[in-house]
Amino acid sequence: MRPPPPNTEQELLERANSVAGLRLEQVAAQAGWPCPADLRRNKGWIGQLLETVLGASAGSLAEPDFQIIGVELKTLPIDTRGLPKESTYVCTVPLENSAGSWEESWVHNKLRRVLWVPIEADPAIPLPQRRIGTALLWSPDPQQEAALKQDWEELMDMVCLGELEKITAHHGSVLQIRPKAADAKSLTWGIDATGNRVPTTPRGFYLRSRFTARILQQHYVSPGAPS
Repeated sequence: MRPPPPNTEQELLERANSVAGLRLEQVAAQAGWPCPADLRRNKGWIGQLLETVLGASAGSLAEPDFQIIGVELKTLPIDTRGLPKESTYVCTVPLENSAGSWEESWVHNKLRRVLWVPIEADPAIPLPQRRIGTALLWSPDPQQEAALKQDWEELMDMVCLGELEKITAHHGSVLQIRPKAADAKSLTWGIDATGNRVPTTPRGFYLRSRFTARILQQHYVSPGAPS
């Protein structure tokens, strides 16, 4: 059963602390969910499970998951060194309605306040037995905010100029744009260099793993994290 949305950050943290250290199969049982053997056909399952048990309310809206308190939920798969195993999806890239400032952007709205929840992701541990780590509440400091803003502005300039097909995962120091689609046949509309609407693959904003590794380094003892 999904609890009501939390009314304060403290209430959210208490809920997160109540599942810290538990195995995914235990939390799934609490929610009345079956626990899959792996994530090959269940991409996003862990995030959806935590959204349910913590009382997220935004669903697929371009708003923070916990709308009342303006907090976004992000899970972080962690390797045996305590480092993120992959980049972190933030939100979709607006390919047609891309005007506006950084402060008005979906990315800024999602990353103003984040509840990071580390998850064991060692392939040697079966998915049901992987444990949930201790959550932390985070907001970007001025240096992080500046880096995110710079990347967002440069990437969105390319989108607005119709240079979407020129953007690769190498663009952006902390924030990148990558294709986001279930398969190659999934298409949406974008703008080309002449301003015409053209079919293209949906794109998403992702945080680089080195960026999230530094967040963990700031809050936990993580000797393997990059400086």
